[in-house]
This record gives sequence, C-alpha cells and structure tokens, in this order.
Amino acid sequence: MNYQDLIDACQDDWHEYVEHSFVQQLAQGTLAQPCYLHYLKQDFLFLKQRARAYALAIYKSRTLRDMRQALPTIYSLLDGEIAHHAAYCAEWGIDETTIESEVEDFGTVAYTRYVLDAGMAGDLVDLYAAFAPCSIGYAVIGKKLMEDDHTVLEGNPYSSWIHLYAGEQFQSGVAKGAEYFNQMLAEIDIHSQRGQNLIEVFKTATRMEVAFWQQGLDVKQGC
Repeated sequence: MNYQDLIDACQDDWHEYVEHSFVQQLAQGTLAQPCYLHYLKQDFLFLKQRARAYALAIYKSRTLRDMRQALPTIYSLLDGEIAHHAAYCAEWGIDETTIESEVEDFGTVAYTRYVLDAGMAGDLVDLYAAFAPCSIGYAVIGKKLMEDDHTVLEGNPYSSWIHLYAGEQFQSGVAKGAEYFNQMLAEIDIHSQRGQNLIEVFKTATRMEVAFWQQGLDVKQGC
C-alpha cells in the first residue's frame, strides 16, 4: 500500500479537509481577521506539539536513517512554520510569549494528543500515519491554491500563508517525507488488519484537520 491508498480510503473526509470553507475564504482574502488570527495562534500551539511528536519519532526509531529522517522536520517546524506564525502575529502586536500562553482549544488538544498517543501506543508507521494528513494535505492545498485562477494573491492579507505552503521548500520537504512514508507502507497489505488500522489512524487525523479548520470559523468575534 501507499499513502494514496489511505487518501482513497477516506475520500469524503479528505475532500472536506482540502476544500474546506476556511481554505476557500483564505484563498479569496475574505476570511474574517479574528478567525485567521485565532487559527494562527492555535496552529502555533499545534506545531509546538508536532515538533514534540517528531522528537518522539526519533525516540521510536530503530535506525540512524529513521532518526535522520525526522530531524530536518523538527528544524523546519521551529525555524519555518512556527517562525512564520510568530512573525505574522507580531505584525498585529502579538508576540511569541503571548501566543505561547494562549489557551489550547479543545480541537487543538484532541488532535495533538491523538498524534502523540498514536505514536506512543503504536510504532513509527502509526505515528507517520497520524502525521501524514497534515503535511500532505497542506502541500496539496498550497499547490492547488497557487495554481487556481480564482485564488487572489494581490492584496490578499493571507497571501504569505499561500506562498509558504506552495513554496518549493515546503513542497519538496513534503515530497521527500511522502516518499519515505511510502517505503514504510510498501510491504503492508491494505486489506490486512494492519492496513485497516492504519487507514483508521489516517482517517481520524484527517477528520481532526477538518475540525481544526472549523474551530477557526467558529470564533464568535466578528466571524
């Protein structure tokens, strides 16, 4: 099996994730600012936990190759995505210390702890199956928005988000990670109990991505 098999096994949830109203409004620049800032702060907290989960991947690794695979992603999270979020919030007078003290929403807690639990209870493949919807999905969304003629870039206050996830650095990093994940999945029969369990992990994480977008739209302040 490969990661595309996992996507194919939860098409409805995957479509709801990558085509979510939050994403469409962001692409048009019509997303209410309080919704975006709430999402950004929660995603900052999410990415902190994701960095911890990749540290767990190193702990779970049995080979130096597997350890080395996880390490660049930790740097990318800390110096790339998290730095972007902090820089954007700083433009609105919200410093990194303030973001870190933000209370995690229930959806943020549920998602991040689910990923960590999947890794703690399972093995490295389970952990990467829980990771995959986030990284692969954001790469799909970023590429799609950049190529879509209906996406507004000029004058869009969220264009830096689109450029970040459509950018070569992020896209190539995800492609390498997806190739590595496929190598891990290659000898697993999708119809086996192991394969079905991985589908369930991937599907659950995808549904949590949907909920993560939605909690941004559910902010009451002006949304």
